[in-house]
Amino acid sequence: MNKFLLSIQSKTEAYLTVRKARKAYQIAVKKPRTFVGELFSWLDALLFAIVVVILINQYLFQLFVIPSPSMVHTLEIGDRVFVGKNSYGLELYSAGKKVGTKNRVVHRDNIITFYNPEYPNKGVFFNVLSQFIYSGTFTLVNIDRNEDGSVAERLLVKRAVGFPEEVVRFHEGNVKIRKAGSTAFEDEISFRTENGLSRAPFRSLDAGQYDGIEAWGSLYAYQELGVKTVPAYLSSAYSNLTNTRYPEDMYQFEASRTRTKALFNPTDFSARSASRAYQEGIYVGKGQVLPLGDNRDDSRDGRYFGPVWQKNVNGRVLFRFWPLSRISYLGNA
Repeated sequence: MNKFLLSIQSKTEAYLTVRKARKAYQIAVKKPRTFVGELFSWLDALLFAIVVVILINQYLFQLFVIPSPSMVHTLEIGDRVFVGKNSYGLELYSAGKKVGTKNRVVHRDNIITFYNPEYPNKGVFFNVLSQFIYSGTFTLVNIDRNEDGSVAERLLVKRAVGFPEEVVRFHEGNVKIRKAGSTAFEDEISFRTENGLSRAPFRSLDAGQYDGIEAWGSLYAYQELGVKTVPAYLSSAYSNLTNTRYPEDMYQFEASRTRTKALFNPTDFSARSASRAYQEGIYVGKGQVLPLGDNRDDSRDGRYFGPVWQKNVNGRVLFRFWPLSRISYLGNA
């Protein structure tokens, strides 16, 4: 062991001596400054800074810009936040394998970022390149775009609401949770109050609109079935929706559509199965979480794509650094 340590010491001393001599020589024969030399010096410094930012972004804190209103008013569109990248384990490369996940799990109400289950996979090379440019320009340039030119949402930010072996139901936009081992459902407001959770999630859609939304779903089912004569009460309820080109609660629309098709033709087992899924709610499996937006009536979240695997959760939103007027810690938001 002593011989090994002495060998390391001698090699280190030799390296430092050579380095010191090289530096002294460079100072002694210092070349005159040129434009090209200065340019390369600046480019070298810039490249080094970008690499450092990317390493920090990958392994410590990720810069993230809020792209949609799904987390209003907790997070507004355009807010810039720091995401803790090792909160739930260390991601070796963008969207890659995670290590060190033991005892690092998502907790209820954490605001998390995760890979969008509906995002079309563009390959490892593009993922790494787009992340390199996005991080290297401090989130100012994003080459990851949809066909219509809009920014692709590869990462989503939501609140962790449903947990393993729980069932979450939705009716007219309201959430009910059945905890693991329980047989009873509890409305979310009471659940949050009893467990000291955030009161940030809110509803903005008028409850009076749901008669029209459900009627719209039923009428759509009649149209799919080719039935031209429809109940008058459905037409009346639908007519009460004004200036609406798209159902404001697509989940309730689909629940009504599938229920109508199942009732109209009980032998249609596909329709019955789809309708039953909406009635039963969403089961969260082991190793999964169900993410929902705080802005419940303007969020495409786990209601539509289901639970996500914890291994696909890449970080936790910890701090908002922009705009300056709203700088705040978000670890307990």
